[in-house]
Amino acid sequence: MVSEKTPEQPSRLVKIAQIARAFAAEPLVVGRALPGEYRQRHGHAQYAESDIDAAWYEHLHQLLGVPWPCPMRDRLAEILADISDLLIAQGLGTGRRTYGWYSDAESSLCHAVWCAAVHNKPEVVVETGVAHGVTSRIILEALLERGEGRLWSIDLPHPLDRRLHSQTGAAVTEPCRERWSYLKGTSRQRMPKLMTDVGHVDMFIHDSVHTATNALFEMEQAASVMPAGGVMLVDDVGAHDGFATFARRHRDFKTIVCPAEDGMGEFGIAVRMLAG
Repeated sequence: MVSEKTPEQPSRLVKIAQIARAFAAEPLVVGRALPGEYRQRHGHAQYAESDIDAAWYEHLHQLLGVPWPCPMRDRLAEILADISDLLIAQGLGTGRRTYGWYSDAESSLCHAVWCAAVHNKPEVVVETGVAHGVTSRIILEALLERGEGRLWSIDLPHPLDRRLHSQTGAAVTEPCRERWSYLKGTSRQRMPKLMTDVGHVDMFIHDSVHTATNALFEMEQAASVMPAGGVMLVDDVGAHDGFATFARRHRDFKTIVCPAEDGMGEFGIAVRMLAG
């Protein structure tokens, strides 16, 4: 598990001042980003307690058809410890709200990403949202150990605080970067062409702006080129009803709503089932 070192959070007045400075510097970028920022902080999807799968980790392994308990869990612990040491050595926080008011992936999502990347042996992985690059590093370590596969990360660096841009992907080491393609921009700008270029996506992670419209757009894009057995992981599904809407539309995906280990929200898993 990544040991968390969370810096003191800025006050509301400080945040407003940061946004004002960002808007003065890049009015078009910030103006486009603000509506999504507002919606992802005020949206909400109500999941009943019975909808949230406390045994999601075991059930994910069942869906992937791989052994349980997970034989690769100890290796992930080593990677997370190294990520924590690397970020702390750079003077960066780890955990919630350490990339501005955004967060790197929490422990449970990290475990889901690792298991999908290790057990499913994806050739093509696409993620949206990078921050410090915790999930990016986890995926790339899995690809590096296997010696095949590539990760494409679509990311718009923090639109409201340019000082954070140099921190983007800080957790990704040089050996891992050989299998990494970083695409700067929004998913609407980058994802349609990327889907055409790669032809298929075996694994997809949504961790960009958490609104129903954005999450659905990204999931539909990935689903359009995802083969049977492909896996999607969607962060913060409690912020909107996009994940639930996708599940209703796509009965060929088996979905799980998973609790975050720290109790702060839920994430979703969707696995495209084999025909028949």
